[in-house]
Amino acid sequence: MTVLIHLNGPPAIGKSTLSALYADRHAGVLNLDIDSLHPLVGGWRDEDNHTHEVLRPVALAMASSHLAGGRDVILPQYLARSSEIEAFEAVARDQGAGFREIILLADRAEAVARFERRSDDTAWGWHNSRLVARYGGPAMLAGMYDRLLELVRQRPSAVVVRAEAGAVEETYAALLRALGT
Repeated sequence: MTVLIHLNGPPAIGKSTLSALYADRHAGVLNLDIDSLHPLVGGWRDEDNHTHEVLRPVALAMASSHLAGGRDVILPQYLARSSEIEAFEAVARDQGAGFREIILLADRAEAVARFERRSDDTAWGWHNSRLVARYGGPAMLAGMYDRLLELVRQRPSAVVVRAEAGAVEETYAALLRALGT
Protein backbone atom coordinates (compact mmCIF):
# COMPACT_ATOMS: atom_id res chain seq x y z
CA MET A 1 0.00 0.00 0.00
CA THR A 2 1.30 3.44 -0.89
CA VAL A 3 1.47 6.10 1.78
CA LEU A 4 1.49 9.88 2.12
CA ILE A 5 3.65 10.91 5.06
CA HIS A 6 2.99 14.39 6.39
CA LEU A 7 6.09 15.57 8.26
CA ASN A 8 4.89 18.55 10.28
CA GLY A 9 6.74 20.78 12.72
CA PRO A 10 7.82 24.34 13.40
CA PRO A 11 10.12 26.15 10.97
CA ALA A 12 13.76 24.97 11.05
CA ILE A 13 13.03 21.83 13.09
CA GLY A 14 14.44 19.56 10.37
CA LYS A 15 11.45 18.64 8.20
CA SER A 16 13.20 19.34 4.89
CA THR A 17 16.40 17.62 5.98
CA LEU A 18 14.60 14.47 7.12
CA SER A 19 12.31 14.31 4.11
CA ALA A 20 15.31 14.62 1.77
CA LEU A 21 17.02 11.76 3.62
CA TYR A 22 13.86 9.68 3.46
CA ALA A 23 13.46 10.22 -0.28
CA ASP A 24 17.15 9.52 -0.90
CA ARG A 25 16.89 6.25 0.99
CA HIS A 26 13.54 5.11 -0.42
CA ALA A 27 13.53 4.88 -4.21
CA GLY A 28 10.52 6.38 -5.94
CA VAL A 29 9.35 8.52 -3.01
CA LEU A 30 8.32 12.06 -3.97
CA ASN A 31 9.79 14.63 -1.59
CA LEU A 32 6.98 17.16 -1.93
CA ASP A 33 8.70 20.11 -0.28
CA ILE A 34 6.23 22.90 -1.08
CA ASP A 35 8.77 25.56 -0.10
CA SER A 36 10.94 24.48 -3.03
CA LEU A 37 8.04 25.19 -5.39
CA HIS A 38 7.71 28.89 -4.52
CA PRO A 39 10.50 30.13 -6.79
CA LEU A 40 8.75 28.42 -9.72
CA VAL A 41 5.88 30.94 -9.53
CA GLY A 42 6.46 34.36 -11.02
CA GLY A 43 6.22 37.12 -8.44
CA TRP A 44 6.50 34.68 -5.52
CA ARG A 45 8.33 37.23 -3.36
CA ASP A 46 5.34 39.60 -3.50
CA GLU A 47 3.01 38.76 -0.62
CA ASP A 48 0.04 40.13 -2.55
CA ASN A 49 0.41 37.24 -5.01
CA HIS A 50 -0.59 34.75 -2.27
CA THR A 51 1.75 32.10 -3.62
CA HIS A 52 0.92 29.70 -0.76
CA GLU A 53 -2.71 29.69 -1.87
CA VAL A 54 -1.67 28.95 -5.45
CA LEU A 55 0.75 26.18 -4.52
CA ARG A 56 -1.41 24.23 -2.08
CA PRO A 57 -3.70 22.91 -4.89
CA VAL A 58 -0.61 22.19 -7.01
CA ALA A 59 0.87 20.16 -4.15
CA LEU A 60 -2.41 18.29 -3.67
CA ALA A 61 -2.46 17.42 -7.39
CA MET A 62 1.19 16.33 -7.34
CA ALA A 63 0.57 14.10 -4.32
CA SER A 64 -2.51 12.60 -5.94
CA SER A 65 -0.74 11.87 -9.20
CA HIS A 66 2.29 10.32 -7.53
CA LEU A 67 0.17 8.14 -5.25
CA ALA A 68 -1.97 7.08 -8.23
CA GLY A 69 1.24 5.87 -9.85
CA GLY A 70 1.82 3.56 -6.89
CA ARG A 71 4.56 5.60 -5.25
CA ASP A 72 4.87 7.10 -1.78
CA VAL A 73 4.95 10.82 -0.96
CA ILE A 74 6.60 12.63 1.94
CA LEU A 75 5.33 16.14 2.61
CA PRO A 76 7.55 18.30 4.85
CA GLN A 77 5.25 21.20 5.59
CA TYR A 78 4.19 23.17 8.65
CA LEU A 79 0.40 23.00 8.71
CA ALA A 80 -1.45 24.11 11.82
CA ARG A 81 -5.06 23.86 10.64
CA SER A 82 -6.79 20.51 10.65
CA SER A 83 -8.58 21.42 7.41
CA GLU A 84 -5.23 21.83 5.60
CA ILE A 85 -4.05 18.43 6.81
CA GLU A 86 -7.40 16.81 6.05
CA ALA A 87 -7.07 17.90 2.40
CA PHE A 88 -3.87 15.85 2.05
CA GLU A 89 -5.40 13.01 4.04
CA ALA A 90 -8.35 12.99 1.59
CA VAL A 91 -5.98 12.82 -1.38
CA ALA A 92 -4.33 9.76 0.15
CA ARG A 93 -7.69 8.14 0.86
CA ASP A 94 -8.96 8.91 -2.67
CA GLN A 95 -5.90 7.14 -4.11
CA GLY A 96 -6.27 4.14 -1.80
CA ALA A 97 -3.11 5.14 0.06
CA GLY A 98 -2.34 5.31 3.74
CA PHE A 99 -1.80 8.60 5.56
CA ARG A 100 0.77 9.00 8.31
CA GLU A 101 1.14 12.17 10.32
CA ILE A 102 4.40 12.83 12.12
CA ILE A 103 5.05 16.01 14.10
CA LEU A 104 8.66 16.94 14.82
CA LEU A 105 9.07 18.86 18.06
CA ALA A 106 11.74 20.21 20.34
CA ASP A 107 11.21 22.44 23.36
CA ARG A 108 9.53 25.73 22.45
CA ALA A 109 12.60 27.90 23.17
CA GLU A 110 14.85 25.51 21.21
CA ALA A 111 12.43 25.45 18.27
CA VAL A 112 12.47 29.26 18.08
CA ALA A 113 16.25 29.39 18.50
CA ARG A 114 16.78 26.91 15.66
CA PHE A 115 15.17 29.26 13.18
CA GLU A 116 17.45 32.06 14.34
CA ARG A 117 20.54 29.79 14.04
CA ARG A 118 19.61 28.34 10.67
CA SER A 119 21.67 29.36 7.70
CA ASP A 120 19.70 28.99 4.50
CA ASP A 121 21.34 30.75 1.58
CA THR A 122 18.58 29.84 -0.89
CA ALA A 123 16.27 32.49 -2.29
CA TRP A 124 13.42 30.93 -0.32
CA GLY A 125 15.52 30.95 2.87
CA TRP A 126 16.27 34.65 2.57
CA HIS A 127 12.65 35.45 1.75
CA ASN A 128 11.29 33.33 4.58
CA SER A 129 13.69 34.89 7.11
CA ARG A 130 12.62 38.36 6.01
CA LEU A 131 8.94 37.47 6.40
CA VAL A 132 9.43 35.99 9.86
CA ALA A 133 11.29 39.12 10.98
CA ARG A 134 8.61 41.35 9.47
CA TYR A 135 5.78 39.55 11.25
CA GLY A 136 7.23 39.34 14.72
CA GLY A 137 10.34 37.18 14.64
CA PRO A 138 10.59 35.03 17.77
CA ALA A 139 7.06 35.96 18.91
CA MET A 140 5.64 34.81 15.58
CA LEU A 141 7.61 31.56 15.74
CA ALA A 142 6.44 30.95 19.32
CA GLY A 143 2.85 31.45 18.18
CA MET A 144 3.35 28.95 15.37
CA TYR A 145 4.74 26.48 17.91
CA ASP A 146 1.74 26.98 20.19
CA ARG A 147 -0.69 26.40 17.31
CA LEU A 148 1.14 23.17 16.54
CA LEU A 149 0.76 21.99 20.15
CA GLU A 150 -2.96 22.65 19.90
CA LEU A 151 -3.02 20.62 16.69
CA VAL A 152 -1.38 17.69 18.51
CA ARG A 153 -4.36 17.69 20.88
CA GLN A 154 -6.83 17.82 17.96
CA ARG A 155 -5.21 15.02 15.95
CA PRO A 156 -4.68 12.03 18.21
CA SER A 157 -3.42 9.83 15.36
CA ALA A 158 -0.43 12.15 14.85
CA VAL A 159 2.82 10.77 16.23
CA VAL A 160 5.22 13.22 17.89
CA VAL A 161 8.92 12.66 17.27
CA ARG A 162 11.48 14.56 19.31
CA ALA A 163 13.92 16.41 17.03
CA GLU A 164 17.19 17.01 18.84
CA ALA A 165 19.44 19.74 17.48
CA GLY A 166 22.35 18.33 15.48
CA ALA A 167 21.10 14.75 15.83
CA VAL A 168 19.95 14.18 12.26
CA GLU A 169 20.58 10.42 12.06
CA GLU A 170 19.09 9.82 15.50
CA THR A 171 15.98 11.82 14.62
CA TYR A 172 15.75 10.01 11.28
CA ALA A 173 15.87 6.68 13.13
CA ALA A 174 13.07 7.91 15.44
CA LEU A 175 11.06 8.89 12.35
CA LEU A 176 11.47 5.39 10.92
CA ARG A 177 10.38 3.86 14.23
CA ALA A 178 7.30 6.11 14.25
CA LEU A 179 6.48 4.94 10.74
CA GLY A 180 6.99 1.32 11.77
CA THR A 181 9.78 0.70 9.25
